[in-house]
Amino acid sequence: MAEAHQAVGFQFTVTPDGIDLHLSREVLKHIYLSGVTSWRKRAIRFKNGILTGVYPASPSSWLIVVIAIMSTIYARIDPSLGMIDTIKRTLSVSGYMTVQTQTVLSAILFATGLWLSLILMLRYTLKTLLSYHAWIFESHGKISFCTKLWLSLVKMFSGRRPLLYSFQTSLPRLPVPSVDDTITRYLESVRPLLDDEQYNQMEVVANDFKKDQAPKLQKYLILKSWWATNYVSDWWEEYIYLRGRSPIMVNSNFYAMDLLYVTPTHRQAARAGNAVHAMLQYRRKLERGEHAPLRALGVVPMCSYQMERMFNTTRIPGIETDFVQHLSDRKHLVVYHKGRFFKVWLYYGGCHLWPSELETQFQMILNDTTEPQPGELKLAALTAGNRVPWARARLKYFSQGANKASLEAIETSAFFLTLDDEVHGYDPDKLGSLDLYAKSLLHGKCYDRWFDKSFTLIAYKNGKLGVNAEHSWADAPIIGHMWEYVLATDCFHLGYTEEGHCKGDINKGLPPPTKLQWDIPLECEEVIEDSYMVAKVIADDVDFHGCLFDEFGKGLIKKSRTSPDAFIQLALQLAQFRDKGEFCLTYEASMTRMFREGRTETVRSCTSESTAFVRAMEDKNTTSAQRLDLFRKAADKHQNMYRLAMTGSGIDRHLFCLYIMSKYLSIDSPFLKQVLSEPWRLSTSQTPQQQLNMVDIKKFPRYVGAGGGFGPVADDGYGVSYIIVGENLITFHISSKFSSPETDSYRFGQNIRQAMLDIRALFDQKDKKEKEKEM
Repeated sequence: MAEAHQAVGFQFTVTPDGIDLHLSREVLKHIYLSGVTSWRKRAIRFKNGILTGVYPASPSSWLIVVIAIMSTIYARIDPSLGMIDTIKRTLSVSGYMTVQTQTVLSAILFATGLWLSLILMLRYTLKTLLSYHAWIFESHGKISFCTKLWLSLVKMFSGRRPLLYSFQTSLPRLPVPSVDDTITRYLESVRPLLDDEQYNQMEVVANDFKKDQAPKLQKYLILKSWWATNYVSDWWEEYIYLRGRSPIMVNSNFYAMDLLYVTPTHRQAARAGNAVHAMLQYRRKLERGEHAPLRALGVVPMCSYQMERMFNTTRIPGIETDFVQHLSDRKHLVVYHKGRFFKVWLYYGGCHLWPSELETQFQMILNDTTEPQPGELKLAALTAGNRVPWARARLKYFSQGANKASLEAIETSAFFLTLDDEVHGYDPDKLGSLDLYAKSLLHGKCYDRWFDKSFTLIAYKNGKLGVNAEHSWADAPIIGHMWEYVLATDCFHLGYTEEGHCKGDINKGLPPPTKLQWDIPLECEEVIEDSYMVAKVIADDVDFHGCLFDEFGKGLIKKSRTSPDAFIQLALQLAQFRDKGEFCLTYEASMTRMFREGRTETVRSCTSESTAFVRAMEDKNTTSAQRLDLFRKAADKHQNMYRLAMTGSGIDRHLFCLYIMSKYLSIDSPFLKQVLSEPWRLSTSQTPQQQLNMVDIKKFPRYVGAGGGFGPVADDGYGVSYIIVGENLITFHISSKFSSPETDSYRFGQNIRQAMLDIRALFDQKDKKEKEKEM
């Protein structure tokens, strides 16, 4: 409809007198405005590209250098040591160039070369400074003189007002750890999980690998680290995500929830309108590189490359491997509602639609009573099932005609929106009220989210929101960055009328949403149904529990001079032991974005120190003072491991790359096979909070996020995501499988709660004894 609407701007008929041309002024006006907007966008991108390209210098600094060099020439001083004269001699002499012109031009060329050299020197200096990581190992609240000096230098060389991608060329490369360090740390990590005989066998296998096969593999890996921007990320994306042939729903995709306590409006179309408009604002700033880069301590920059593919991105299925398709500046999105797919244009007259206009578009879809076409209802189940049948179906049934056009509309859209016909959210009066909400966000009905899109925005009937995100293109903090911006913009900047509608006027001339057309044969319907049945078995097996822990939070933990993350990880170890009576290999995700194109590293949270603490907690003969001492040692150990992972000295990404290299070289390694086959029965991750600092939690205590979660990694294990909100709330998202007799998400949630309280009791007893001594 939108294409047709613009096409009527030019109408002509052939007559005996010639061509009778009719022009629509209104449409020509919108075409003109669209062109102006497009060229303005290109100009801004070009300008910001220059600013990023010369950072940490600025274009104005070039003029300063040129003026300085020209001043020295007129003062008869040659700062170039003869280079200006050399440049002048190489310039061709013609009648149009006087000697003075040659001198000026030579000086400008020398100044430009000097300026570019200074930029390279500044970047190299900044990269060298950013390679210093001793600051992260210092005790909290205690900053050494060396670190203070380093921070001052980083601030000085970082320049002013950096754009999103300004620091990319100054970030250091991820270093390749030494084989000796990796093997030593690996053996240390598995020691508490193996008996003496098993450990001795593992030690022999590891040492054989270190002596025979590792040197050759390490040499090639170091060579790759010199050549590639990041020696891990491309292989991680390809082999961990894109080459997987099993369903990505539950197994790979993850979700993010809405605000926990607040629903700004219960009008579904209005909430979706504000959210989509906020996303378009975010995308515009993202495409122009105008977001401020994230920086640790407000100084140390994080890599921003993952953000490039947030919008206009789709995972395309293949027979052997998928690939990520990223396009630029898509002007539409596709909306799913009750089995129908609609195409909605996001621009009109070269401008984003206003929230009120988007609300009108979405309300039209909600009011549409047409039935789904044959095969359309469960079509998206193809993205939820196994990858090979989906890839074959795409080639066979969606390569021509209406099916091709409609599929292209979905895969080239900015993102995917589901107007869900269910009601979800947090209800404090219902036990486990987050459970069904989490399951809905993670898998829905298995056919009402397009799991291949970079993310699917989900708007529920009661106005609640959520996001389901595909994992290959980026990690959870990237989506979290955008999601916090959207929620804060929705509530504090856009707002709603008293009736709950979006603010602003409505252009009644907007073309209505276009219903996508399908011609799906019976054979394809059978493939869709098979994919749906595969996905439904997976979805029905997911056991979820959302646990809101509000007895205490970050505030009290920090008063105990303990890292909140270490506190929670030790509570998870205690809960795991109480739940299963044994310890297991534990995965905690840590980011490596202080390095260019860094993604994640693993922190192996089950250590000899943590197991000693847990056993002491279960031993009635151990005093609280002894338990507290063991807790301190375990927490310090965990903090050190987390810091090592962040600074490129982790274990698992190095071993993973050595394994991939062994496959390329056809080297059979029993050690690497065993390492890569070990199950993570407890997989954990912390969701970062308030990255944009757009909401003051103290001022608006109810405007807090609920975090997000993911599915279980092992058939007999747990997946635990947690978010530390404000000073007094920690929300846990716990997943497992109903099919496992060993796991129960609700039971594990209760174990976590009790473990948190039991650890706090150690500090309470200590404080009590100290007060008694003072009295």
